[in-house]
Amino acid sequence: MLRIRNLESGYSQLRILKSISLHINPGEIVTIIGGNGAGKSTLLKTISGLIKPLAGEIIFKNQNITKASPDKIVKLGCLHVPEGRQLFSSMTVEENLILGSFTRFSMKNKSIVIDDLKNIYSMFSNLKERKNQLAGTLSGGEQQLLAIGRALMAKPDFLMFDEPSMGLSPIIVKNIFNIIEDLKKDGKTILLVEQNAKASLKIADRVYVLETGNIVLAGNCNELVNNHEIQRAYLGKDYKKIAE
Repeated sequence: MLRIRNLESGYSQLRILKSISLHINPGEIVTIIGGNGAGKSTLLKTISGLIKPLAGEIIFKNQNITKASPDKIVKLGCLHVPEGRQLFSSMTVEENLILGSFTRFSMKNKSIVIDDLKNIYSMFSNLKERKNQLAGTLSGGEQQLLAIGRALMAKPDFLMFDEPSMGLSPIIVKNIFNIIEDLKKDGKTILLVEQNAKASLKIADRVYVLETGNIVLAGNCNELVNNHEIQRAYLGKDYKKIAE
């Protein structure tokens, strides 16, 4: 579904990503782990068209989107759930959800968008109860659900999550990761960036390890969980005990 070859990207003259190559197959959950400043968020922003790459290419569904605009990438079915949620805090829950369908919305398909709203409310009952509430007044967990719901309103095939567990309680984090697993069961392909390596490795099929803009390790999650360097750097020495 997604192939990246020799990608280099950054901000102005500051190069963050260095010759990144990776692939994601349809129906997979692939996670990217790495420390602060490794380039994880820069990678997602580059894929979604928010940052233009300095070199390399990005192929999505056999189309070259290296220089595509963000709205075109959304129309192709690639959605980015950003770090920090980035909701429109002064707008209601329902207004935020409707904005998620902006590439599909017109008076001709208004009834389809209304049906999509009903589906989101059936998935996330909390959002239905708060549909007229300002997004900025929601709890952190509810804001993350709203960010996911807004992305789903665009009917994506491929979802990129940037630190979805950030600032949330362990109970809410577990719920968010259950939702991500359910999205995979519904046929979505997932690229997950997470500092919570323990949680992300439990649900992912494959993992890439990013350090200072370079991919230093890649492989099956079960294999890398047993890698001593991964345990030391990202999981902690008691990972196996915690995972059991």
